[in-house]
Amino acid sequence: MKLDRLMSILTILLQNDRVTAPYLAEKFEVSRRTIGRDIDTLCKAGIPIVTFQGTGGGVSIAEGFKLDKSILTIKELSGIIAAIKGIGSVSEQSYIEQILNKLGAGSESDAVVSLHEPVVIDLASYYKDDLTKKIESIKQAIFDRQIIEFDYFYDKGECHRRIEPYIVIFQWTSWYVFGYCLERQDWRMFKLNRLCNLTTCDESFAMREIPPEKRDYNRHFNDDIKLVAVFDKSVRYQLIESIPIKTSTTATYTITALTLSAIN
Repeated sequence: MKLDRLMSILTILLQNDRVTAPYLAEKFEVSRRTIGRDIDTLCKAGIPIVTFQGTGGGVSIAEGFKLDKSILTIKELSGIIAAIKGIGSVSEQSYIEQILNKLGAGSESDAVVSLHEPVVIDLASYYKDDLTKKIESIKQAIFDRQIIEFDYFYDKGECHRRIEPYIVIFQWTSWYVFGYCLERQDWRMFKLNRLCNLTTCDESFAMREIPPEKRDYNRHFNDDIKLVAVFDKSVRYQLIESIPIKTSTTATYTITALTLSAIN
């Protein structure tokens, strides 16, 4: 789309002191004449673009117009980018890349440090493709204030639910949608991997005030199940990987709501 190309050209101009029309034409796979028309469009929109002729020429944004990114330190910028990359692992990549390009704009050293953030957050799973579609659909429904419906699998079997979606939540290694269930007339949280046939309805809804006590999302997880399990020491590492063990120095491991005894 032309608008996407215009925004991308503007981002490149904000990142660089000067670029050439042939470079832009090759990058966006269009003619130089098209790039010329895009530059004219940006100028008409009020962006002060300056053209330089001859050797070393090109186009650039007038001095003083570029954004000052010095309000963010390199550490702050790195943290933001790490978080955005994490969201990008379960989101459509086009707008994520645009955001990263904008945040990476600045001096050469700033860009190198920030874009090479040593913390990698990958929120995807084996069901990434299906999960991404669900998240994007639910997010759009939240923005548009539209009811969603789906089939849901739980401990009592299968049901069909219609909800007013409010928040998409990542908690305890899984993704959930939190909203007002029209069948139960109460706030509920649904695990995305358990729902299927997700549909956005034409019906819209008015925002409700979420009660403070309902914002405690941990209340949706049961922790009153007591279990005693016996396992061989050879698989202890697998238990430690998935269960928060308080101590690992004795043969018996006491865990929140779970006691595991190792076979000697």
